[in-house]
Amino acid sequence: MAERKSKRKKLRLDAPTRKLAGRIWRDYVRHHLGAILIAVVCMIIVAAATGGQARLIEPALDRVLVSGDEKLVWLIPLAFLVISIIKGFGSYGQTVLMNRVGLRVVTTLQSQMFNRIVAADLAYLQGGATGTLISRFTNDVNFLREAVIKTVTGSVRDLLTVVVLVGVMFYTHWVLASMAFIVFPLSLIPIIYIGRRLRRVSAETQAELGVLTALLDDVFKGVRQVKAYGMEAHEQQRADGMFESIFRFILKAAQVRARSYPIMETLGGLAIASVLFYGGYQVLNGETTVGKLIAFLTALVMAFQPIRSIASLNASLQEGLAAAQRIFSMIDYKPTIVDGPDAKPLTVTQGAIRYDNVSFTYGNDISALRNVSIAAQPGQKIALVGPSGAGKSTILNLLPRFHDVSDGSVSIDGQDIRDITIDSLRHSIALVSQETGLFNSTARDNIAYGDPNADEDAIIAAAKDAAAHDFISELPNGYDTMIGEGGLRLSGGQRQRLSIARAMLRDAPILLLDEATSSLDTQSERLVQDALKRLMTGRTTLVIAHRLSTIIDADIIYVMDEGQVVEQGTHDELMARSGLYAELSRLQLSGDIDAEGDESPTATHAQA
Repeated sequence: MAERKSKRKKLRLDAPTRKLAGRIWRDYVRHHLGAILIAVVCMIIVAAATGGQARLIEPALDRVLVSGDEKLVWLIPLAFLVISIIKGFGSYGQTVLMNRVGLRVVTTLQSQMFNRIVAADLAYLQGGATGTLISRFTNDVNFLREAVIKTVTGSVRDLLTVVVLVGVMFYTHWVLASMAFIVFPLSLIPIIYIGRRLRRVSAETQAELGVLTALLDDVFKGVRQVKAYGMEAHEQQRADGMFESIFRFILKAAQVRARSYPIMETLGGLAIASVLFYGGYQVLNGETTVGKLIAFLTALVMAFQPIRSIASLNASLQEGLAAAQRIFSMIDYKPTIVDGPDAKPLTVTQGAIRYDNVSFTYGNDISALRNVSIAAQPGQKIALVGPSGAGKSTILNLLPRFHDVSDGSVSIDGQDIRDITIDSLRHSIALVSQETGLFNSTARDNIAYGDPNADEDAIIAAAKDAAAHDFISELPNGYDTMIGEGGLRLSGGQRQRLSIARAMLRDAPILLLDEATSSLDTQSERLVQDALKRLMTGRTTLVIAHRLSTIIDADIIYVMDEGQVVEQGTHDELMARSGLYAELSRLQLSGDIDAEGDESPTATHAQA
């Protein structure tokens, strides 16, 4: 008794699985109930037609072939043809409708995932590989789509078909049906067992596919570095290792899935053998007809096909549930940087910025800033300099709330940025960085990213102010030229000027420049500097300086080291103090070191 209870418990879905399946139904599938009900009607038609085909076998044999009823010679084939046509249209209807439901579920999930990604905290996005996230949009949703389509379509259709065919079998010969029916409950045991095994294997496969996508993304984006360092063989070895690992997982899944075949075939063979033995004995003794026996066998064989499909369907369901767990882990993510309950739109009257006793610690307990106080008056150009890792970029990232301060406050015109809406805050800020952030679209679309509602004249005016109009006009299709991923079809200076044009169009009162002129040649730097001067006019600007020569005219220069402000003042004042800034300036101007504390090409060459 206790053993039977244990077995029944094992056949039940565990609580987390029921919860997961319930969520998929409640939040995504149930909204398409109308289409599902019509599909179910089509499935009933298919099941009834299948039973009708099996039922026609008996009169076709006994009354046509044995008794010679001429009227039924053409009537039964015609009926069989009509039933087949009806079954074909029913199958078409259920397939189209359920594919529509499955694809709509996938579209909804992808939209929700994308919404979570673009709204996520910067720390969350930087903490994971891009390829892994992309894998969830492609591999995982496809697994779930197949599960939705096959589970709803297959389970209802196959179950109805089995019920109808079992009914035909009992109607045809209830004794033979009772013998064969013993096999049906036994077939559930391998279905449940194999499904659970497959779910574990599927989860491992999907995780590995995410790692592979991340690897491919890294290599394709860094192909110049791969070639420059002669690492093709190394990357090939890494990729081959991933391909081999995925091969093993997929093969394992196929092996687990295929375990149902010998079990189901054995059970099916046992049922048919029993029927042939007992049914054949009855035919020989005149207790039943050949037509009834063949009709029964036809229904029995036809019933085993949907039973085998149910075994395969459970495998797809388990794969889909494994994918759903990964998908929902993304959808359920809640960003920590959100609008407060009483957040109000930012009102920029002058553009004064103040960091008051700001401290910031990343999630790994690494202190990036300690008691930093910085003030920028309206229209001022404030520069941040110091060695690499001093905290300069962190200061810039706090202003648009890419991160939130751990202690202290950041304010604009006296308004704490945590008390204003994120949307209004970021619409008041324009960012130009070393990473231009261009998209694989046209030059026009990239400029208009600063203001999607801008007209053609405003876009061209912004391009002219950024010294970008001339080179854009020379592109094959002018402003409609596709510039490639990250602007790869443009030079470094051109990409930077396009980024400046975007900020020009934004026309925000606050400007952030994060090493906007680094890694440019002299001519490009001059053009970019001229464009930046026009962009900074009338705006409060925070600049991270890569080259100290570019911030000599700054109103205040804050020198940072180890997350603290160690000096502040104008260029002349700081030089007179002979402190860290003066040391950095002396080393850089002598060609020994740049503002980041890294050796310059000149110094490296001299050492060589």
